[in-house]
This record gives sequence, structure tokens and C-alpha cells, in this order.
Amino acid sequence: MDIWSKSKRSAVMSHIRSKNTKPEHVLRSALHKLGYRFRIHRKDLPGNPDIVIPKYNILIFVNGCFWHYHEACREGRIPSTNSEYWKKKLLRNVEKDKINQASCRVIGWKVLVVWECEIEKHLENTIKKINNLKDL
Repeated sequence: MDIWSKSKRSAVMSHIRSKNTKPEHVLRSALHKLGYRFRIHRKDLPGNPDIVIPKYNILIFVNGCFWHYHEACREGRIPSTNSEYWKKKLLRNVEKDKINQASCRVIGWKVLVVWECEIEKHLENTIKKINNLKDL
């Protein structure tokens, strides 16, 4: 049983962003301060990567822990309400992510998936991963 009415739930869900989220802003700000120059949300690449660093052929997908079913995180769980629907939806998201990332690698990009919780708790580690990819 949901705690909100259908109309209230619909209003809440309509305000959830898919682009320019807080974790994206935090990571982009950190990268810019370090001198990286990048593009955002390139529609011509599979999966519309959140951050593209063309100079180093790096694509960064900033994944929300809930929407991309980050099983290693507290937020990456199937809701108890309408769980069959959510399980199907979230697993479909995971499958699409795998396909998009593989497609990007095939066309020559280095792909990094960064989780929302990583940015919040371990931004320095995320930056190190990006620096390591740059050197490959």
C-alpha cells in the first residue's frame, strides 16, 4: 500500500530529473576545477552519457542508485509497493545500461559508471578512477 494517493505519487515522480542531477553537478564541478573540459548529454552516443571528455575518449555515466538498481547500496532496492512492476522496470534499466556501455566500448570509448552514492561519499576515489582512465 502506497502512503500517497495516485495523483500525489504522480506529482512527486514527475519532479524527478533524469539530467542535471545533483550528483552530476558535483562531479562536473570537481572535474572543471581540475581543468577537464567536457560535453554533457551527447545524444549521438549510445545511452546519452552524462559527461563526455573527448580529449581522452572517456564517457561517464552518473547513475542514480535507485533508478539503475545499485545492489551494493541501500538505495538500490525494489520497493515493497507494486514490487513486480518495479522489479521489471529496474532490471530493464540495468539491461539497457549494459547494452549501451558495450556499444560505447565497441566504438572506441572508455566507459566509467559512477554511482550517486560514490559521488556523495567518495568523490576523491571517483576522480582517481577518471585520472586512471585518462592515462590508459
